[in-house]
Amino acid sequence: MTLKYSFPPVVDENVQVLVLGSLPGEQSLAQSQYYANRNNRFWALVGDVVDVNLVVLSYAARLEALMQHRIGLWDVVASASRDGSLDSRIRNHTGNDIVGLIQSLPNLRAIAFNGGTAARHGLKQLGAQVEGLKILQLPSSSPAYTLPYEQKLQAWRALKVYL
Repeated sequence: MTLKYSFPPVVDENVQVLVLGSLPGEQSLAQSQYYANRNNRFWALVGDVVDVNLVVLSYAARLEALMQHRIGLWDVVASASRDGSLDSRIRNHTGNDIVGLIQSLPNLRAIAFNGGTAARHGLKQLGAQVEGLKILQLPSSSPAYTLPYEQKLQAWRALKVYL
């Protein structure tokens, strides 16, 4: 299995919602961009939440839009062995310092996990460090999670309350 690494966090001091994924997939790693797989619905979901069509924007403009809407982005896994992109194939993972990051975000109101794997690993890493923060477990934006888009969006709209 090949060792894969996550990207740096996309945050600033104004972030109110931190969205945590698991580990970038193959297309994201190849392009050095969060959620680069065009079949992953992350950018469409967040765009619908903030009423901005993020899908048509350049990657840099997408990240800027996240900051404008006070949404941060990172992954719970710092490194892991994994063949392919499926979370179920993650082995021997090392976690990112999520606790350290959230302690550096004075305006943080909520942590949203993008999918079950992110939630399982992230909640273990956070432990009791979430006092005062809302924890949201969202359906994965991945095409591997086949829930219809409208059902995913209904859950993701919960982010709006914390922005």
